[in-house]
Amino acid sequence: MADDPKLKFDNKREMDAAALSQAAYVLDQARQSLGDVDACEKALTYNQLLWSIIQADIADGKNTLPDELKANLMSLSIHVDKQTTKALTNPTEKIFDSLIKINLNIAEGLMEGQ
Repeated sequence: MADDPKLKFDNKREMDAAALSQAAYVLDQARQSLGDVDACEKALTYNQLLWSIIQADIADGKNTLPDELKANLMSLSIHVDKQTTKALTNPTEKIFDSLIKINLNIAEGLMEGQ
């Protein structure tokens, strides 16, 4: 039997950065074909799920991030939710670009912070 191709990460920051980068890629693929409602919906739902996980992690009492950073991430996640809701009813390149940029900037920050 072949080796299991599971991804291995050195730490949670690296894993979170990879998840955000993957979501940005999926959003970019959908952005390139905004007329494909199904692809757009799947990409937006995938990204929204990721940000829901981030929200839950931030709200967890065991989260050791500084309070200001948690507040900033929560505000950003609310913005992502609002933009996602808009895009689900009226997908535009501008909204997709915004969501992609947010994900990539956070992923980059996570990788720089190591």
